[in-house]
Amino acid sequence: MSDIIESSNIGLIGLAVMGQNLALNIADHGFQISVYNRTFEKTSKFLENNTKLENLFGFSTLKDFVGSLQRPRKVIIMVQAGNATDAVIDSLVPILDRGDIIIDGGNAKWTDTIEREKKLNQLNLLFVGSGVSGGEEGARFGPSLMPGCSHEAWDAIKDIWLAISAKVDPLTGKPIPGANPGNPVTGGVPCASYIGANGAGHYVKMVHNGIEYGDMQMICEAYHILLEIGGMAPFEIGEIFEKWNQGILDSFLVEITADILKQNDPVTGKPFVDVVLDAAGQKGTGKWTSVNALDMGVPTPTVAEAVFARCLSAVKEERVQAATSIPCNQKPISLENPLELIDAVRDALYCSKICSYAQGFQLMREAQKEYNWTLNFGEIARIWRGGCIIRAAFLQKITEAYERDSNLANLLLDKYFVDCIEKYQSNWRKVVCLAATNGIPIPTFSSALSYFDGYRMAKLPQNLLQAQRDYFGAHSYERIDSERGKFYHLDWLHPNRPELQV
Repeated sequence: MSDIIESSNIGLIGLAVMGQNLALNIADHGFQISVYNRTFEKTSKFLENNTKLENLFGFSTLKDFVGSLQRPRKVIIMVQAGNATDAVIDSLVPILDRGDIIIDGGNAKWTDTIEREKKLNQLNLLFVGSGVSGGEEGARFGPSLMPGCSHEAWDAIKDIWLAISAKVDPLTGKPIPGANPGNPVTGGVPCASYIGANGAGHYVKMVHNGIEYGDMQMICEAYHILLEIGGMAPFEIGEIFEKWNQGILDSFLVEITADILKQNDPVTGKPFVDVVLDAAGQKGTGKWTSVNALDMGVPTPTVAEAVFARCLSAVKEERVQAATSIPCNQKPISLENPLELIDAVRDALYCSKICSYAQGFQLMREAQKEYNWTLNFGEIARIWRGGCIIRAAFLQKITEAYERDSNLANLLLDKYFVDCIEKYQSNWRKVVCLAATNGIPIPTFSSALSYFDGYRMAKLPQNLLQAQRDYFGAHSYERIDSERGKFYHLDWLHPNRPELQV
């Protein structure tokens, strides 16, 4: 190790696709980077394929890899979340020094990140749990980066994180295109920012993924309605999505949906989407979002329904059997004008999207209280405008909402979103009714509408529910003519049923 020169600005462990692309992105931006993989064969092949990059170095031993890094050493881990991450950390600890920094760029659970930082801080090492969003392309040409760590650790990695992240136009908020190998985008506003302490970065990335689940399912429901009720072919629907992408629904997911729907299968020549089996997979971050929301008592029904929709899609064989044995005696109704249907579905998609994001930001608002974080929601929306999977023009409106009121309790209370819902909700309701009467499942459209109606209603029927709880379980209740926090119980077993303060 004495022959190894401490020259690299940063190191990266784990040369699967995401790790390779992130390493190339870092090298493209002029930073010297060392790489290491458990199997040197993969490291060697990676270096052979990128001989033009003179600032990319590979090592066969972990000791030499660490020895090549400038102090304080900065090591990115890009391996599978869970045990694999812990194994890499454990192998690094004995050969790192006080003040060195380990950065987990995987999809770790935020609670694991909190515990890892505690453990490493006790060993005088710093730890960063950084969300990395954008998939393979984002990692290569500019992801959205969400680091959770101490301010000391952020100061050490800040220059690199800001340089390699996606960039957006400061005026329009739209991603700046043009990144390619050796010619990265350097202008514009970086889609990376300090998120908060310990697990905040991975938590915000988890919520991003939960919102992503909702976005994808809502798009699928829009497609399904146009297909089944509108009688449109996939290519035609693709053209509709392409047009939508020029307006208020401008986003990465709408853009790729248009491309997918216009693609033909290279084997059969049929529309590509028609040969893809309708059984969706998932890696768990959407479920984490929903479970955490339940644990904290925060309503995120649209994200949860998106998760359940994937679960329901997975029981393909049962659904095929049910399709032949469970009758659906609906009396189909339709909108006579196809253009009217298209506009109505677009409006329903946008309104549902507003509610889904409102739920996600409300969840983060409660989480910061639970974990003692200080989150900047306008900044979070800003760094999601480029690089990440949910990047969309819509996020600029969220940033602006929090600029108007940093303490905004819910996006549905912001004037822009209030005006949007007022303008589009008639079509939204029409689409939900239309789908229901035609037997088309729309779990996210309908749950988003129920969330909206529940949130805007001053009085809900849970007064009856609380009375039921008091009746069978003596759980008590509050009175509308008494101050909040005072509880009462009606003695249901007593003949005169006296009211008791408890």
